[in-house]
Amino acid sequence: MRQSKLFTKTRREAPKDEVAKNAQLLIRAGYIHKEMAGVYSYLPLGLRVLKKIENVIREEMNAIGGQETALATLHPSENWKKTGGWDGVDVLFKIQSRTEKEYALGQSEEEIVTPIAQEYASSYKDLPVAIYQIGQKYRDELRAKSGIMRGREFGMKDMYSFHETQEDFDRFYEIAKKAYFKVFARCGLTAKVTEASGGAFSEKLSYEFMVLTDAGEDDIIYCSECAHCANVGVSKAAEGDMCPKCGKGKLAKARAAEVGNVFDLGVKYPKAFDFTYKDKNGEAKSPIVGCYGIGTTRLMGTIVEVLSDEKGIVWPKVVAPFSAHLIAISGSNTDVGAEADRLYELLCENGIEVLYDDRDLRAGEKFADADLIGIPVRVVISEKTISEGGFEVSSRTNGETAMVPDSDIVERLRN
Repeated sequence: MRQSKLFTKTRREAPKDEVAKNAQLLIRAGYIHKEMAGVYSYLPLGLRVLKKIENVIREEMNAIGGQETALATLHPSENWKKTGGWDGVDVLFKIQSRTEKEYALGQSEEEIVTPIAQEYASSYKDLPVAIYQIGQKYRDELRAKSGIMRGREFGMKDMYSFHETQEDFDRFYEIAKKAYFKVFARCGLTAKVTEASGGAFSEKLSYEFMVLTDAGEDDIIYCSECAHCANVGVSKAAEGDMCPKCGKGKLAKARAAEVGNVFDLGVKYPKAFDFTYKDKNGEAKSPIVGCYGIGTTRLMGTIVEVLSDEKGIVWPKVVAPFSAHLIAISGSNTDVGAEADRLYELLCENGIEVLYDDRDLRAGEKFADADLIGIPVRVVISEKTISEGGFEVSSRTNGETAMVPDSDIVERLRN
């Protein structure tokens, strides 16, 4: 992509009504556009990042046997009335049509996925099964805040698994937990699993995946020696106590952002829809249901909060909008422009995603924009690099710079 043709432009200042760092940087860099409180549009750069986050999640869900679907987000009210959610879920958007029928905008998919599974899982031989979707969700938040980390419209991956027994759900939960850790690690984040209340989704204990950041909305305590971690609201221990799990480490308190969760829904939703399957003895049983969520837009915002610096965004390679940012510092030297054009075509031919800053701007403006946009690798072409027979390659993460010969540049950027 030639930056001169890019739909968006950078901004020096963030909107005055945005206080969240993730929204400030994403708006300034041209990734998102704010429509109103809690609702954002994703522009070309932002959509590229979001799709890459979704692909990471998709790969890990497929790897553990998840099957992708595209579930409806406009729901019949009858389904929500059966589960008690119509009157019991306070963030549910309700719509009345011209025909006086009532609908809900999906804030989760239990009310849709359960009747679907009921049609196809009639025997123990059909279980376990896990299906997921990546799509939009809608919640009537009283106070949308934290930029794209808490909105009224947002992206989410939600997976639902159906099992014969509690033991089989517990088995699959451990598999899903490992997959979640892989997702977050690939996105450049370190997550902790905390115990928390199931809230409106379940009376049972739930598990939340937390990333330490001051931009988070949860207070957690965690052990300095082991993996024990809990939400302050449901923990019997307090900051400074010895760890109740390992007995060695002291518990520390920190602010954290929830990036994923797992709910043991039990048989609540199957019972609401009279969903049973025949077990090995031919008896009718209700399946155990598990729900596994990752907020895709929330994850994007968390990455920005945790990994940005004073200059701008710092994307991990796997989710960056482009692999490399090619910058031509040509001045009036036409040779520099011609060499930059040649390298741009070469990289494109070799399947390397590159944003090519071919704009007629000063070097300082180009470098400031590159820092703000946050592509992991910067490749600079100038009179100096041409005279030395190579290109200046630098890392957005640590600023390390090296001269790379023309003959090695494609392989270097691939790696």
